[in-house]
Amino acid sequence: MLPERFQKLKQALTARQTNLTVVMENVHKPHNMAAILRSCEAIGIHQAHIVTPDGLSFRHPKAAAGVLRWIELIQHEKQTSALKQLKQKGMRIIAAHPDKNATHYSDYDYTQPTAIIMGSERTGLSEYAINNADELIKIPMQGLVQSLNVSVSAALILFEAQRQREIKGCYDTMSLDQEIFNKTLFEWSWPRIARLCQSRHLQYPEIDIETGQISDIQAFKTLIS
Repeated sequence: MLPERFQKLKQALTARQTNLTVVMENVHKPHNMAAILRSCEAIGIHQAHIVTPDGLSFRHPKAAAGVLRWIELIQHEKQTSALKQLKQKGMRIIAAHPDKNATHYSDYDYTQPTAIIMGSERTGLSEYAINNADELIKIPMQGLVQSLNVSVSAALILFEAQRQREIKGCYDTMSLDQEIFNKTLFEWSWPRIARLCQSRHLQYPEIDIETGQISDIQAFKTLIS
């Protein structure tokens, strides 16, 4: 672990946004899912959510496997449970839906706790999501097509959210719980050792907060030998 690499990981984790997330409702095409997750990670989202079609088990595609090292994806079988959990966390539920009365996507205040719901490629958002959203947002279209690709729409909305949060200084203060920060930082820095510790039910060894090196490597080697 090079110190420069460790500092980059630490900086990215410090800027993670815990009160901004995306809910993918029945987004079924692997390349769209992967693209949305890449946008989420790029603007510092810590957790994303997916509601799987008909409650089926989700297996992440190879296209998304790389980004899932850096962002936590939470699976829900039903939209009802997903929205309930998010509202209990104080999130406002914002549905991307081209309703004539919907708010222009850039006029919404994304600096407040927000969960953005993106619908499926075929049918868009469910009636449940639309009816239970706190607010609807839309991307205005001047051409003849009715909608953008779901991953493109997500990217436009997310980078507007990033712009607003940068102006307000949301990235300047760590929002992650310190224990989660330490745990995640170790897993990012030492993924193989993290998996070894998990398989043997061992606590992660301490690391030097400046260099990222394991503080007492000999003691750890003795423990796992």
